[in-house]
Amino acid sequence: MVCFVGPSGAGKTTFLERLIAELSRRGYRVGTIKHHRGDFEIDRPGKDTWRHAQAGARAVCISSPRKVAVIRQVEEDLDPLAVASLLGPVDIVLAEGYKEADLPQVEVCRPGAGPLVGRKDRLVAVVGGEAEGLPVPRFSPAEVSAVADFLQRKFLTGRDSGGCGGG
Repeated sequence: MVCFVGPSGAGKTTFLERLIAELSRRGYRVGTIKHHRGDFEIDRPGKDTWRHAQAGARAVCISSPRKVAVIRQVEEDLDPLAVASLLGPVDIVLAEGYKEADLPQVEVCRPGAGPLVGRKDRLVAVVGGEAEGLPVPRFSPAEVSAVADFLQRKFLTGRDSGGCGGG
C-alpha cells in the first residue's frame, strides 16, 4: 500500500486517476482507498439498502452480477491495512489520504508549496512541488509513467502483472 498525501486541491485525485490507468494498462490489479476524515453517505435515502440500515442493520450488502458493495458501521476509523483487506485480490493499493499512517507516502503538492503535510519518515517520493534537501525522487505531475516505473521497481518487483510488462 502506498498513500498519496497532500493538501486539498493539490491534484491528488487527478494524478491518481492517471496513475491507476497506467498501472492497469500494465496489467496490475489496482485497489484504491479514499480516506475521508468526516462522515459520508453512499446510500440514497429511500433505497432498499438505506431502509435496511435505518431499520437497524449494522451491515448492508448489495450485490449484482457485476458489482458488490458493503456498507458497515464501525466504531472508529479503521486502520488502512484493515480497509485494504476488504478489497480482495489486488497487486497494489493506492490510498488517497492517511497522512498519519505508518505506510509509504508520496506527497502530491503544488509547485512552490509550503511544508509537507505527510510524514517525512515515510516519504518515498514527491509529485510536483519541491523536494530540495529530501532524499527522495521528485516527479512532475506529467510524469505518470515515471511514477508507475518507480512504484513497480519499489513495490511490485516479483509480482505477476499478467504478462503485460510488470514484475
